[in-house]
Amino acid sequence: MAAVSVKDKKKTINVSSSRLPVYIGPITGWIVIFVFVPLGVVLYFSFLRAGLFGEIINIFTFENYKTAFQIKYAQIFLRSFQLACEANILCILIGYPLAYWIARYGGRWKTRLMSLVIRPSWTCYLIRLYAFKTIVGRTGLLNSFLLSIKLISAPLEILFTPTAVLIGLVYTWLPFMILPLYASLEGLNPRLLEAAEDLGATPFQTFIKVTLPLTKGGLIAGSILVFIPSLGDWLVPHVLGGRRVLMAGSLVAYHFMEVGNIPVGASLAVSLSTIVILALYILIKVGGKGALERIV
Repeated sequence: MAAVSVKDKKKTINVSSSRLPVYIGPITGWIVIFVFVPLGVVLYFSFLRAGLFGEIINIFTFENYKTAFQIKYAQIFLRSFQLACEANILCILIGYPLAYWIARYGGRWKTRLMSLVIRPSWTCYLIRLYAFKTIVGRTGLLNSFLLSIKLISAPLEILFTPTAVLIGLVYTWLPFMILPLYASLEGLNPRLLEAAEDLGATPFQTFIKVTLPLTKGGLIAGSILVFIPSLGDWLVPHVLGGRRVLMAGSLVAYHFMEVGNIPVGASLAVSLSTIVILALYILIKVGGKGALERIV
């Protein structure tokens, strides 16, 4: 009987292995067609030249990458990296306590509370940004309220500043930090916390030595879902930063749509994609399997 069961297991493994390409084939094809092929096209254009009127000249060159690594562009990339890091840290500081409270004390309201976190994402991204712009504008609701209670004597100049862009990034991507953190905290075995308490650990020690290490996967997954989009975001700086606050995504869009220099824009896009892939690799390496599970 044991021999038969082993053979049956081998047959099951062989059947599953033979069907694996059928299962992952459509997903792989989708990724190849809509991710790798466009990236390959952008990479190809990044090594070509642009004519006086924006036409692409089929001559191989590295000049575009020399342009992409100019100091003025490097400063914009560094600013993008700084804003993405700051947005990620703020999302952690806001999202972790919120996810922790919902997971521990939400009770029968957990589903409804999480729906309140997710529901703003159902509205169009662009509409939410313009609504936020209206709220924090010079004559917006925020300034009108602060002036009415005489907390300020003149309207605050929030729009078209790095602060406005940072707030916009946090406002946009905060739910993507809360969701994986909530999933990690919800899957945490409460007996481990009780055991730590029985052994004399304070609430702070329990959090540092038990809760935080066991939810590291959710924390890294949330950081991936916030940091990567924030680094390449161009709509938030375009709407809330205007011409005063440029990020890497804004720079790529500027060369593609306004200047019409597709090769330089492609070289900037390839440089940004390289930074994103490197950051993604480091975050997944640090977070391990748990981070990937929370993302999926």
